[in-house]
Amino acid sequence: MRTTAKLLLILIYLLTGAGGIAERLQSLGLSPGLPIYLGLFGLLALALVAAAFTRPWALRWALATLLCAAAFFLDSYEAITREPMSYDAFINMWNSAASAPEAIDQHAGAMAGTFARSLLLFAGLVLPPQGSLRLGRLAPVAPLAGVLLLAGILFVRGGEGGTGLPGPFTPLAYSSLFLYERLAEGAPHRKPVTLRTVRPPSGDIVLIVDESVAGNYLDLNSPSGARSGLLQPPPGVAVHDFGLAASITNCSVGSNVTLRHGGTREDYRRINATMPSIFDYAKAAGLRTVYLDAQGTGGRLQNLMDAQERQQIDRFVQFDRAPVRDRDMAVADRLAASLRNGTPEFVLVNKVGAHFPVHDKYPDAYMRHRPALARGRYVGISDTGDRTGFGGTAAEWVRYRNAYRNTLDWNVGAFFDRLLDGTDLSRATLIYTSDHGQDLHETGSPGSNTHCSGDPVPQEGLVPLVVIDAGGPAGLSWTRAAAANRNRMSHYRIFPTLLGLMGYPEPAVRRLYGEALTAPTTDPFTFNTRFNARLGLEPRWEKIDLAKIAPAPRDTE
Repeated sequence: MRTTAKLLLILIYLLTGAGGIAERLQSLGLSPGLPIYLGLFGLLALALVAAAFTRPWALRWALATLLCAAAFFLDSYEAITREPMSYDAFINMWNSAASAPEAIDQHAGAMAGTFARSLLLFAGLVLPPQGSLRLGRLAPVAPLAGVLLLAGILFVRGGEGGTGLPGPFTPLAYSSLFLYERLAEGAPHRKPVTLRTVRPPSGDIVLIVDESVAGNYLDLNSPSGARSGLLQPPPGVAVHDFGLAASITNCSVGSNVTLRHGGTREDYRRINATMPSIFDYAKAAGLRTVYLDAQGTGGRLQNLMDAQERQQIDRFVQFDRAPVRDRDMAVADRLAASLRNGTPEFVLVNKVGAHFPVHDKYPDAYMRHRPALARGRYVGISDTGDRTGFGGTAAEWVRYRNAYRNTLDWNVGAFFDRLLDGTDLSRATLIYTSDHGQDLHETGSPGSNTHCSGDPVPQEGLVPLVVIDAGGPAGLSWTRAAAANRNRMSHYRIFPTLLGLMGYPEPAVRRLYGEALTAPTTDPFTFNTRFNARLGLEPRWEKIDLAKIAPAPRDTE
């Protein structure tokens, strides 16, 4: 009876993953890969059974704990994101490990359901084996062999092919691959700044990186767009709008780390890992360095910032005591203070912006577009992938887009109103963009994702790009560049532009990092949909065709 119970529990666990199995079968169809997948699934299922019949109780419990933890991790990710976990997604999760406490707090409901499923497997594995079924030394070796077999297959396939298999093995195989890569690469050594400035920095230099702001949803780029606060700037402020630009990738980590380190399309992995950060360059140019992080709290580092990079930041500011809704306003106040303190500074701003959830990121007075998402549930949450209660129907997307527009009116429009009101920009240059765009399903496409999709729509890589200064004769070059390069630039132009503002020589900067925003050359206008290209795979570039981008619809009543 106990043997039957163990096998039944494992079978029930496998059957509860029928949705993922069906998707994999449908994707394979009647192809040569179908029998290979079915054979691999069968071998891994047998490896689970072998683990369940490991006789030494301590070893059996250890195997059960490891396998069920891996299964729980995979199931939780897929329940929250509603997408299979690819190797690229696994690495993104690893790179975002600092946000794990917040993720657990926000997704507790979805994770509870996956925990119950993992308990089924755990019970099937730890019940003491009984009867004549004895696998001897093969029992504990089989699950390890299953992990190594899958890791080998994934290695050959560049990390692809791990979906729709028995839950525990895919995360463990991904972990094995990632460990191998880290050991093979060794610890990267970051180089010091070797360039020398040829002129003093042009006053304060500010890079404002918004979160999840779609370039086509601002009034700068669409007549029906949300108010940006930049379309009609106050006196003494000049806005040089480069229009719609291509982001580095459609996920926050890749865009932010590359914006800080200057990775190019051709060589971003090496540059991001070994070349100086923008803070290194700023300090070498004689600027005080400031980081205003409205997303993180408690000193937590994110977007692959490490202790070495943190040491190059003179003032590291987070806004733990400010409500999430008001953090971008707190950033505006702190940035305005920096611009008038008389000390030349490089300031990098990481805004709250408009990441999901957008239910509560604006005050009641900014409920200008209705019907919007129900308010009150996400008051203290900066970002989450949880879509509980949001089914992604056409009616729900109308409410989402209205809430999103309300959020932009507040976190972009009101932010710049507050920042630029009375601020002297005569000795400052600000560059404004977002980390990535948004898929807001304007065309009625199914699903509930807005970005970080494995197969993204072009809108996920479409961001605003603006240079702000005091205008006048000093701003003529920006005016000419914005007119010549409107809707033709990308994130990759920002890092060399910042170095130019810091006083580094243009020819040397161009050789290392490419052209600046003022250069007339045409950008490829693509974003990277496989940023974590590894194991022989190449990055995958998505071309943005602006003729196919829908303007912001007027969903409001």
